[in-house]
Amino acid sequence: MAKVLTAFFSRADENYFGGAMRYVEVGNTEIVCNIIKGLIPTDVFKIEMKHPYSPVYMTCIEEAKRDLKNGARPELVSLPGSIDEYDTIILAYPNYWGTTPMAVCTFLESFDFTGKTVLPICTNEGSGMGSSERGIKKLIPGADVKAGLPITGSAAASSGNSLRRWLSANGLM
Repeated sequence: MAKVLTAFFSRADENYFGGAMRYVEVGNTEIVCNIIKGLIPTDVFKIEMKHPYSPVYMTCIEEAKRDLKNGARPELVSLPGSIDEYDTIILAYPNYWGTTPMAVCTFLESFDFTGKTVLPICTNEGSGMGSSERGIKKLIPGADVKAGLPITGSAAASSGNSLRRWLSANGLM
């Protein structure tokens, strides 16, 4: 059986849910990863920025927009020592301006993914995967990046059936 790492970036604090702002203690992407942890054997790594974005949603999205425009690679709190032991990496993140958050790019560029299977999951409130799959493929050209799974963030807690089907289709269940 393939050894799996679930690496994720998630944001709590004030978030957007189908037209309204709401404070959450656990981000949508982390909720999804907790469900995955209950479905398959996986190690888990949380991608955290050393200097996180603002807890205020509107400020956060402007900071994320600035980082995207500048091609920033935010410093992370930590990184795994290696990903060599993993065959498959589930990469989960929210959709920031139609793509992956720049912290996810920092993570991806920190390792050689040659020969690894990467399964993207993107939480969003209607923008789907955006261009994130294409961007991931450019950052880690030696990886086999499979079709991702978009999950509506406000429905993250009820995404178990979608996750089961997707994990099964990718040979992990």
